[in-house]
Amino acid sequence: MPADEVPLEGVAPGGEVVRKVARVVLLDPDDRILLLRGFEPADPADTWWFTPGGGLEGDETRREAALRELTEETGITQVDLGPVLWHRICSFPFDGRRWHQDEWYFLARTTQTDTSSEGLTELERRSVAGSRWWTSAELSASRETVYPTRLAGLLRRLLDEGPPDEPVILDPEIV
Repeated sequence: MPADEVPLEGVAPGGEVVRKVARVVLLDPDDRILLLRGFEPADPADTWWFTPGGGLEGDETRREAALRELTEETGITQVDLGPVLWHRICSFPFDGRRWHQDEWYFLARTTQTDTSSEGLTELERRSVAGSRWWTSAELSASRETVYPTRLAGLLRRLLDEGPPDEPVILDPEIV
């Protein structure tokens, strides 16, 4: 079974279930990355940028979830989904609860750069303020919060060296 389809059976330190997540590092023909702008529903001034993606539903694989989430969050359906680039464990407060996630980041390419927010869930409608295509230089120069926190350097390395032979294990992020 491919590594991106191995189910995680885990429990966070507080006894909560760890959410299995598939994320997409979506690049356009100019090697720009698509990020979504998120915010805390109770505090719209608390903003950050993040890659499209979300939790697995039912018995879907991470690959299936990555494609579904990308379509729902961006409207982009014409993609070439590549390998898993990175793996990250994270924990953060959001919308009144703590989320514990096991995230797999897939590389994907597209020529479709127009986005749509039509497929957002109710929670996403309350916490996503749009999307933007970023160049590597723009991401490196930005002072805005971006997750994963080392995304600018990871993207630069990906563009310079290509995808890794095996997924890179990122440092856990506990916010």
